[in-house]
Amino acid sequence: MMRAVLLGTCGEPPAVGHRERPVAGEDQVTVRVTAASITPLDVLCASGTSYFGTPATPYVPGVQGVGELEDGRAVWFATPAGMRPGDGSMAEYAVVRPADTVALPEGVDHRLIAALGLSAVAAYQGLTARGGLQPGDQVLVLGGGGVVGQSAIQLARLGGARRVIAACRTPSSRERAAALGAAACVPSVGLDVDELAAELKAAADGPIDLVLDPLFGVPAAAALRVLRPGGILVNLGGSAGPTATFDSATLRSGSLNVLGYTNNDLTPDQRARALGVIADHVQAGRLTVDYEEVAFADVSDAWARQAAGQAGRRIVLVP
Repeated sequence: MMRAVLLGTCGEPPAVGHRERPVAGEDQVTVRVTAASITPLDVLCASGTSYFGTPATPYVPGVQGVGELEDGRAVWFATPAGMRPGDGSMAEYAVVRPADTVALPEGVDHRLIAALGLSAVAAYQGLTARGGLQPGDQVLVLGGGGVVGQSAIQLARLGGARRVIAACRTPSSRERAAALGAAACVPSVGLDVDELAAELKAAADGPIDLVLDPLFGVPAAAALRVLRPGGILVNLGGSAGPTATFDSATLRSGSLNVLGYTNNDLTPDQRARALGVIADHVQAGRLTVDYEEVAFADVSDAWARQAAGQAGRRIVLVP
């Protein structure tokens, strides 16, 4: 037996319990888990209301984690927990396909990698996909206080951006974004499109070249107004609203490019390359994110805070 986080009823927080230790089958490896983050996707899957359908319960949640193989090598790994039958990363042990593991540098901080994970992958791929980020670009990061946003601020600078602006929900998240390298920070809530566009224009040093947008809604509509001709907005999500209102003239007058991105389109090799870049930056001390370490025993409270949007930072579970 092993200790595991068990989701017994969809829509309710999980609790720590015991589960049979999994046995690796054909084309599987066993991972001793050292860290697993609670992500919005985990909460969505466990709600029973996602487009993946209602998962069979009880199950171990956790779509990603960090741990060690039986030979001691450190890996990041992915699971389909909540999306397809099977257990996830929030247990002392997990079994996964080798193709769903990514080797990590020796001595890298497992908890920090778990906190960054696929959010940092989305930030990296969103910035660089389709030839987006170019040296000398001015970049606008919407949602700069979240894990995607924090990662994007740092990765944009590491990728050669001359200047990064962040739009963040709270004063504390704006302080966090500034500490990570944002040259200017503006509120992302409480303003209409005209007001936010004016704030962004005042904060910018000339037109914006690239926008990374996990928010959509009003922030995306305002950001389009400050993009340079031919500029790019890459949308990764819709946490500020499922729709954004902008007019044809704004798009056509600037020949603007609005792109959509999802990690679901990545091949295992593409995901591994992105995680390799992220792990190297972490190992060198160039990339970090604010996170909270929580023991398995306290998962119910941590999960409830995450589900209610009250966590404030990424939660990383440790066995």
